[in-house]
Amino acid sequence: AIDDFGTGYSSLSYLRQFAIDRLKIDQSFVRDLPEDTDAQAIICAIVAMGRSLGLRVIVEGVETEGQAEYLRSVQCDESQGYLYARPMMPIDFEAWVKTRNPVV
Repeated sequence: AIDDFGTGYSSLSYLRQFAIDRLKIDQSFVRDLPEDTDAQAIICAIVAMGRSLGLRVIVEGVETEGQAEYLRSVQCDESQGYLYARPMMPIDFEAWVKTRNPVV
């Protein structure tokens, strides 16, 4: 995976240089969703590019249901963030997983 895609040192040339199967979109693009049309355009472009390259697209920093809804609408493959759970210790994670409904 290429983490924090779209910021810092993540270059489009990496998509050809490295054997990757995922792009992880940086949370800085998610913060202003769903209201910010520039953020929407950037997310849409990264998702479309990832899909056309056969990559899964993950987004980090999802904190609101509005953000999650928008990301589902553009077919982002996976998302993570405080909306789903806060960071936790392994023992707490094990207990938390047991309370979750299985995805079918």
